[in-house]
Amino acid sequence: MDFDVVQGDIARQSADALVNAAGTSLQMGSGVAGALRRGAGQEINQEATSKGPVDLGEVAVTDAYDLDAEWVIHAAAMPHYGDGEATADSIRNATQHTLERADDLGAESLVVPALGCGVASFGLREGARIIAETIAGYEPETLSDVRFIAYSDEEYETIRTVADEVSRRE
Repeated sequence: MDFDVVQGDIARQSADALVNAAGTSLQMGSGVAGALRRGAGQEINQEATSKGPVDLGEVAVTDAYDLDAEWVIHAAAMPHYGDGEATADSIRNATQHTLERADDLGAESLVVPALGCGVASFGLREGARIIAETIAGYEPETLSDVRFIAYSDEEYETIRTVADEVSRRE
C-alpha cells in the first residue's frame, strides 16, 4: 500500500488511529509514548497499563482521550519497561499487527512512528526499512491514509530516503 512520510509531533496529528511505540508492559514513559501521554492525559497510561503486559510484537488499543484521534494502538516493539532492545522481528510483527488492528477497527487513517528505533536502540535506517516494507506490502481493508512520521529533521531525512528506496522496489 502507498504511504506518506511526514514530519512533526505525533501527538498533534489528526487521524483515526495513532500508534504508540510501546514496550510489552504498555507503561507509557518517554519518547513517542511520553508525547502521546502528555497530549492525551494521564488516563491513557492507566488504560494502557491495564491491558498489559502483551507479547513482544503484539498490540493493544486504547481510547485516544484528548488527542485528535479515535484510538491509540500501542505496538510493543521492545521488551518490558525499556529494559531490552527491539529486534527486526519485533518491529516487523508490531508493524504488521498494527496495520491489521487498524483495519479491524475500521480505521481509514493511521500515523506510525519509527517503532523500536528510539529508546529501544534499534538502528533507524534498518528499522525504517522494515516498517516501510511492511506497510508497502500490506493489503488494506479500510486503511487508505497511512503516514510514517518522523520527529526530527535527521529522522525525517532518513525515513524519507528509505521509504523512497522501498517504493522504487515495490
